[in-house]
Amino acid sequence: MDRPPGSAHRSSCVKLYLCSNPEDSTVERNTLRKSVFPKLREHCRHTRGLDVRVIDPFEASDSSRWPDEQTRQQLINECRDSSAGPFLLALIGHQYGKAELPTQVEVSEFQLLLQESQQAKSSTLEVEGAYRRDENTTPPSFCLRPRRSTCCPQQSEVKKEEKLKPKPEDDGLRRLFQTAVSRCVHKGLLSSDRAQRYYRSVLDVDLRFALENQPKHDIAGRCLVYIHKVINAKGEKEKRMNSQIQPQPETTSESNDGKLLSHLCDSFLPGLITSSQLLVYAIATECDHRHGYTTAKKRSYAQSLCQQVYADVVRLIDNVNISETSERAHIGDAFAREQEEQEELCKILSSFYEIIRPEEEKIRAYVQQREQQRPLVVVGGPCTGKAVLLAHCAQKIKSWLPDSNPVVLTYFLNLSNNLSPKHLLLSLCSQIAGRYRHSRSLSERNLLDDPSCSNNNSNCILVSNLDHHERITGDHVSHCCEDLSVEPYQHHSGIINPDLCLPELKEHFSSLLSLMPSTKNPLFLIFDGLDHVDHTVGPQIIESLPSPLPPNVKVLLAISAKRTQILQAVDPQSPACEISAGREESGYECVALGLADRKQCVRMLASLLSRSGRSVTSGQQALVNQVLTSCCLPLYARLLHLHTSCWHSDSDVTDSSLPDGVHSSICALLDHLEHKHGSSLVVRALSYLTLSRTGLTEAELSDLLSSDDKVLLEYVQQNETPSSDVKVPQVDVETFLLDLRSFLTLRTVKGSKVFFWVSRHFKLAVTKRYLGSHDLRKEIHSAMADYFSGQWARGITKPSLANQKSLPNKETAHIAPNTDWQPFIFASSLKDIGRVNRRKVLELPHHLQESNKFEELEVGLLLSLGFHQAMVRAGLLGNLLAMLEGEQGSPHWRFSRERGLVANILKSCACFLQSSSLQLPTVMETSLFPYLQVFPALRGFFREIREERRKRGSGLGVVLCPAPSLVPSIHCLKSDITVREVSVTEVAGNDCGMVAMITDDGTAWFWKGSGFDVVKLLLSWEKNKLKFAGLKSSGPYILLFTRCNKLFCWDVTGPEVFVQLNAESESKDPTSNIIDGFVACQKKLFIWFKDESFVRMFDVSSETVTHFQCQSCVTCLVCSSTGLYMFCGQQDSTVSIFDTNTLSLLGTCSDSKRDSVTLIILCEDKWEMACMDWTGNLTLWDVTAKTQPPRLVTKILSCGKSDNILNTDYSEEINTLLVCQSHLVTLWDTCDWEPWDKFLSPHESAFTHAVLSQDGHLFLALLDACPFVLVWRVSTGECVLSLETNGQPHTLLKTASDIICVAPDVCLTVWDAEMIDAAGASPTMRSGVKELVAGQTGDWFYTTDGLVMVWRWSLKTGVPDANLLHEGPVTKLRLSPDDLYLVTLSAGEIYVWQTEMGQNILRLSGSGASDVLITPNNNFGISLSDQRLSRVWKLAHGSIVCSIHLYLSDAQVSHESTFLIGRRGGDLLAASLWSGSINKRFSCVESSENVIAFQILSHPDFVVVMGASGAVYTWNIAEETVCKHFQLPYVFHCQPQDFQMSCDGNYALLSTDNESINLLNLSRLVLCSFKAEGPVINACLDKTGCYTAYISSSTPQEESCVCSLHARPILTVVRLADGERIGSVFLPKQPLTLVVCKCVFVGFEDGSVGVYSISDGLNTQVEPVGCSDPVGSKVKQCPFDRTPVGWLPRTSPNVTWP
Repeated sequence: MDRPPGSAHRSSCVKLYLCSNPEDSTVERNTLRKSVFPKLREHCRHTRGLDVRVIDPFEASDSSRWPDEQTRQQLINECRDSSAGPFLLALIGHQYGKAELPTQVEVSEFQLLLQESQQAKSSTLEVEGAYRRDENTTPPSFCLRPRRSTCCPQQSEVKKEEKLKPKPEDDGLRRLFQTAVSRCVHKGLLSSDRAQRYYRSVLDVDLRFALENQPKHDIAGRCLVYIHKVINAKGEKEKRMNSQIQPQPETTSESNDGKLLSHLCDSFLPGLITSSQLLVYAIATECDHRHGYTTAKKRSYAQSLCQQVYADVVRLIDNVNISETSERAHIGDAFAREQEEQEELCKILSSFYEIIRPEEEKIRAYVQQREQQRPLVVVGGPCTGKAVLLAHCAQKIKSWLPDSNPVVLTYFLNLSNNLSPKHLLLSLCSQIAGRYRHSRSLSERNLLDDPSCSNNNSNCILVSNLDHHERITGDHVSHCCEDLSVEPYQHHSGIINPDLCLPELKEHFSSLLSLMPSTKNPLFLIFDGLDHVDHTVGPQIIESLPSPLPPNVKVLLAISAKRTQILQAVDPQSPACEISAGREESGYECVALGLADRKQCVRMLASLLSRSGRSVTSGQQALVNQVLTSCCLPLYARLLHLHTSCWHSDSDVTDSSLPDGVHSSICALLDHLEHKHGSSLVVRALSYLTLSRTGLTEAELSDLLSSDDKVLLEYVQQNETPSSDVKVPQVDVETFLLDLRSFLTLRTVKGSKVFFWVSRHFKLAVTKRYLGSHDLRKEIHSAMADYFSGQWARGITKPSLANQKSLPNKETAHIAPNTDWQPFIFASSLKDIGRVNRRKVLELPHHLQESNKFEELEVGLLLSLGFHQAMVRAGLLGNLLAMLEGEQGSPHWRFSRERGLVANILKSCACFLQSSSLQLPTVMETSLFPYLQVFPALRGFFREIREERRKRGSGLGVVLCPAPSLVPSIHCLKSDITVREVSVTEVAGNDCGMVAMITDDGTAWFWKGSGFDVVKLLLSWEKNKLKFAGLKSSGPYILLFTRCNKLFCWDVTGPEVFVQLNAESESKDPTSNIIDGFVACQKKLFIWFKDESFVRMFDVSSETVTHFQCQSCVTCLVCSSTGLYMFCGQQDSTVSIFDTNTLSLLGTCSDSKRDSVTLIILCEDKWEMACMDWTGNLTLWDVTAKTQPPRLVTKILSCGKSDNILNTDYSEEINTLLVCQSHLVTLWDTCDWEPWDKFLSPHESAFTHAVLSQDGHLFLALLDACPFVLVWRVSTGECVLSLETNGQPHTLLKTASDIICVAPDVCLTVWDAEMIDAAGASPTMRSGVKELVAGQTGDWFYTTDGLVMVWRWSLKTGVPDANLLHEGPVTKLRLSPDDLYLVTLSAGEIYVWQTEMGQNILRLSGSGASDVLITPNNNFGISLSDQRLSRVWKLAHGSIVCSIHLYLSDAQVSHESTFLIGRRGGDLLAASLWSGSINKRFSCVESSENVIAFQILSHPDFVVVMGASGAVYTWNIAEETVCKHFQLPYVFHCQPQDFQMSCDGNYALLSTDNESINLLNLSRLVLCSFKAEGPVINACLDKTGCYTAYISSSTPQEESCVCSLHARPILTVVRLADGERIGSVFLPKQPLTLVVCKCVFVGFEDGSVGVYSISDGLNTQVEPVGCSDPVGSKVKQCPFDRTPVGWLPRTSPNVTWP
């Protein structure tokens, strides 16, 4: 197929046909095959996303396996049509080559040649025996009989040197033909052009076929020809030998060959150079006339040829306009590409429509009916052509509706990759919204020109229509409701929220169908294969369709006649076994597709035969007509074409010659392929193609076959030593695929051309024939998993093959996977940019799962950074989330919690990742860092992040993560509730992790734990579905009671069996039969009812029911651990004690207040019973003596306001009881039974529920009207965390490992309890970090929050290891350069701390200081005071050296520790640190401007000064000289509060206004400006002059964006040398301080600190110590038990200044 000039190539493979003379190109071809083609393939895979295949027709060493002329021409055409770039590589040597025997000669011409041969007295018997007359060819011809050769290479015992040797009989036939042809030409019976075919060599024939009469754009830039002329090719010895043994005719033949070669090189090819810009390279090699063309000369030329070929082919490929799949990460873009692939598939299927079906008119009538609001169902049996018919109709719809612009969406689900209902609905919604948005944009100008459409708000139009009670149609609102309908799931940029649940998607889909389509733009949805995918997909899609269909919406479905489940979903009223063919009362229109017309099948078969140059005789046609009568299916007719095309006119054809049906025909075809190509190759190739997930590319199939031992053994000869580089020749694979091209065709999947079966019946037949056992399928899947994981690369065989025949046990050596060959992302020369290996991410997970390699799948893929990066960058974030959350409850998965955490992190930043996919490693590092101790399995993921940054050479890494303010959930589960008004009424959970819920519509919902979905319970009683009134749980049991007074119990540790209990209430009133409580103990179930005074005990073992009567209504119950004693709390404050064995009442006790008992806690070690009433009063009883009444031990009354107890949470392990009341949470110590802490609810809020954390250091609570779960730290009373939920929380549950929040709409949010503890234990100061100083050694840094405490943090542990206490608020921190002294300023007093000993060595009073400084030599401190004298004093003992009378603002100490320099009165003054006198002054006298900023340099005595006018000076203090260096332009100015400078004076930070960082490069006198992501909050210049760090605010890209990352501040580090961005990190909260000192330190407003390392390949010395492993991973003890060492101050000042 010709391609127009300049068009993009859609293929994903470069296919090169290697054209050569096989007799003299063996060395060159072998060298290219080993040295160039693998290197070329790797280059193209990495740089262009293309594969490379080189088809050498003469690769096989056995010449009998070389393809004939017709096959070679097919291969050339295939390369020309499907190559994404050059398709021909020709090697022309010094030998022309022998002519090939014609495979087919027309009858008249053959008889003419026979006649001339006979007249020349030549015997024609050999020719007549070699050819047979065949009337089935078009035109009738004599055909060369096939040679007797085996299909399998190893069955041939011919020696290698004999394989390439021309056969004597061929030479005789060739001479006979050429002699006869010469006579015919001489007599004028045959034209000279016609005669050339008998003389031309294989090289000449192939080259002329590829180049002759071809359009210029198929030659220029797509073909390469290399001509090698050899002078003195034959040495003297060879010439003498040839003259002795060769007869004269050979000399004549050589002369003729030389003329043909000369004509080819000197005439034919030069003409193409001129006309078509053919690329031809010629080289001449002159040989020694004595030795001729030696082997060394051949190898030398081959090496130079390799270099030239590689360079030329790479250049041609790089110049081709490849239609590439862009690396856009939007899910919407992925859906758009998916629909493009569906449209391509539709065109492919429609091309098979050759038999006109009468059902087409029925479909056309349905399409043209405007008022039809029912779907159309095409029903037919297997292989009737339903998909082809729908594809053809889809192509015709636009022509059927000439007055409208229909939107047609086709989904051939049997050939789709992702078949989940959620994915399909997301795709539908995305495509409908996108198509109609595009249609609206085309007519937007016309709409704006219409005055009636101007100044109208879309919402107003909707309200107006509703107010007038008009019927709203798509025509009225589709153009004005686009934003309204799209907004819930898709932003205008194409970013889609992948976290929508199925009911929400169904609602959006239905809304789009109602609002979008119009009369001008009707919508047609075409589905094929809904009945062949998962049984839940089809019905859910059908249920999503409104019934009746909205106006201007048509739905066409293709369903097999036996698959009635889909029909029942379309029309629930019709019986499942009945097809309502077009009944008016049915819910659909029906078109029954039967067998095709026999005559049309015969015409199609004749047409197919004619196109392939074949026909059949009349007798054979009669047999064909007979079999078509019994099976008249289009697919069967196509299969008959393959069978009949092999017939000759003299073939013995009988009734058994043709198979009788589709399946038998496919099996016969497979038999033919096995005979022709070899059994192993066919079996394995078809197995790989059939079991692939999305199909295989040609290169992948070839690689897999070349890595398959069973196939390769056929290419190892019996008497040969196996070679490790043996592989299947490409030409063998290509010819095999050519024989299947009618049924195995190419389509695009994620940018790659892959093979797929046009009919699913081939897949079924191959599976039944070759893949019948599970072990065989597992073997094939395992081989493909090894290939796509990179274990066997480049199609090179496994090393074990060489030992297969020598090792009796066929042991296989283990070879490490070659991940470089199959990386997730192909490396590119562009930094941070590479190509996603889409084939790997699509195929590898499927084959790992099918081969039961679950650990490799879970750890190697689902918890792998590389896999995540590839999926996100490929726009497959939704698919990644589905995989992480999939496989519900499978026993093969070990890390479902880790996968759930990663999935929820990805969901929370899905919007950001879809627009900034390259930021995934940074996002995941900052999100996972705090929880590595909780989930050790994620450390591998974390190491990958660090390794990826190391390979990239730059980036920001996390050294210390700030305290999290939000904890990501590990599961966020939504039910399939479709009614919005339904809400949860009761919730229960147990220690097994089970959660059960009841909604007000009587439905029960269950969640079994990690890895499961929320599912609905369906129980029936007497054919009626039960409605539930409530539930309770205790131990492993869950008790359900129905509205019809039925009780069911389920032991969740056993099978899913609900046992009915006969323990109903004695009340006749159904409303009173409400179970108030339930306790399970030792196979005994205790149940009590609301407002009832009895307890029923149900013994599970004996199935007996026992009654216990109490004095008043039972309110609570507890049992002893053995189940022997039962304690019943009652409404009148009485507690009754029963013996459950003897059923006797042992005793009672009660309180005088007569308040209802709410809680009983039994401490069996002391036999004490604690009873709490509904107001929080507690009584403690001694119940040691069971036969005596309990003895009152103590009574504790609640103080303050008495509120009802909302809930309690008792933890026996930590001896803590939590009591939650509306305005108070009380914690009790159950050892001493004393309340040890109380927490009041926030102002104007009330608690609704509270639970303890696992270790009791935290408690979690719900507040009314608060959508978060709040977490308080018990030790400090601070609210340290907030947990996000899906709406207003209803209840909190605590299991053995999780905290679960249940929302009213049956949505569950699950957090890992250890994660909450880890986040809650993160150290934070009481207030925001006001000051931060870091030491030069990198071991510690110090922070203050402006209160009395200074924290010293250790970078080795990541936690504070010391607290420095002060008497008053700390305002200043100064650390000496040697890190030995820390000077703090607190309440006017100066504290000097010795950091190694942890001692406060000095406490100075009377300084009146507002700031302190330390000299660079570490010996002196300077106190600065604007009210009193500034003093210089010794750090060691505080003695005053001198006083400075003038206050100098922004003071700095000179590098030599000799001057204190600061601003005063617009000048810059220098005061001596020895005398205190002002010795030096800098003043801008000439310009009369003030000094606004300055910086002392590390160079002795030099200061850089900034004037108010923008002038930049340097001041030499010692010499008192001034030099003006630079004048800032008026557009730049210096902000004193932002001014910073590196110590070497090379860079100065001037300002941070206008969302930019403005810098001055003083070494080059260049101004620089870096654009920030938003307004700059803080900026810091690295003192070494390497980097600048800044924090900026970010703004969401979309107004409707709810992504948390888009609203967070961003920390960015830029390299000053070249302005390149090293990396950026989203900060989790608002920053207050920023310091750069080897690492980047950020102090936050909540008192936490973040530390980030700078990784830069150009400056590796700044990599901080201790960043190789995550900080905190070595800490083993409980984080709450880590207590910093307290450094106490001196009790009073030890130095007082006057």
